[in-house]
Amino acid sequence: MEKTVPIWEKSNLTLEEAAAYSGIGINKIRTLSDNDNCTFVLWVGTKRLIKRKLFDRYIEKAYSI
Repeated sequence: MEKTVPIWEKSNLTLEEAAAYSGIGINKIRTLSDNDNCTFVLWVGTKRLIKRKLFDRYIEKAYSI
């Protein structure tokens, strides 16, 4: 039996999960996380993960993206 963790309990999200969680498009999240100063991206080799809590804080502070 496979155990599934709800998105809101995960510490790191894939781009697809982050898009579903936030309502922001995958391409926009990819563009934001391409920035060298991005605080909410975690690279695991070539795999890009989004740090959920830092992503939440970024969205809370943003006026527009």
